[in-house]
Amino acid sequence: AAPAPGADPRAVCFLAYARLNYGNPATGSALATRALAEARANDDRWCAAAALTVLASAALFRGEIDEVERYATQSAALFDELREGWGRLEAAEHLAHHAEITGDYERARRLHSEGARRAEELGLWTHVSYRLTGQGRIALLTGDLPRSRELHERARDLAAKHLDPAGEEYATVGLAMVARRAGRPADAEALLAPWLEWNRRLRTPHGLALILAELGFAAEQRGALDQAAELHLEGLAAAHETADPRAIALALEGLAGVRATAGESAPAAQLLGTATALRAATGAPLPPAERGDVDRITALATQSLGPDTFAAEHRRGTAMRPDEHPGTATAIVTRP
Repeated sequence: AAPAPGADPRAVCFLAYARLNYGNPATGSALATRALAEARANDDRWCAAAALTVLASAALFRGEIDEVERYATQSAALFDELREGWGRLEAAEHLAHHAEITGDYERARRLHSEGARRAEELGLWTHVSYRLTGQGRIALLTGDLPRSRELHERARDLAAKHLDPAGEEYATVGLAMVARRAGRPADAEALLAPWLEWNRRLRTPHGLALILAELGFAAEQRGALDQAAELHLEGLAAAHETADPRAIALALEGLAGVRATAGESAPAAQLLGTATALRAATGAPLPPAERGDVDRITALATQSLGPDTFAAEHRRGTAMRPDEHPGTATAIVTRP
């Protein structure tokens, strides 16, 4: 049930955060909007700043990249005025995510590094863990796999020590990404399996979509194409539930990998075309450092079709909806 009229806006803001991450994201976003309006009416700058961080998270979940930066910048300005250390960390985290998504890795690394230092000074150890994971993601994207593994391991161990399963999951997914990109798909699958079940129990579609994508790519690397297709279709259903175009694009890219490896290069090119269009619509096309899987699949399909035919099928895909590809419509409407 929705909070009663007149409920404390700060309580509404905290409920918005919980609903966004572990319930209904749309409800969480609506509650954050309500908390922000009431906080502004009451001249409660702290509550307004906190509500803005929740709205930044909601925008990130929806793939509205410009809105992430807008909300986070407003929140950071308010928390700076209040000299609120925790709030500064929250706002900076979203600005770091925006920098990572848009390919500004140096800014993202700096924000995560500064955040880890400030969180340690404040004794906010779960925040330290998240910032270490953030640095690990940037090391992964810039090709330093040993450094990425070290940072993710430190983050995982710190989260486990402080009984933070969400932080432990976040770091472990990073370790699985490192393992897969180092050519160890079985290790990646072993790392991800417990967290797949954890996300299924909690029914967290964003976590499910990412983990299923990584598991699908790992299965493809092992040559288990039927398993890979099943995982990516389940991931597509979870991604559709999030309404995040980037998550949907990732699932389609995974299915393209299965099709290309199976020799079905035209459907693979079309899937890649749809994924490209979805990402472009968010204003955040894949930066070069994140194109490893897409470039690999593109090369495989192009080798089979030839450059001109691949380009034509890819263009055709840009005009297709995700549910227009064979097999995807059923997956989108049927969530396990």
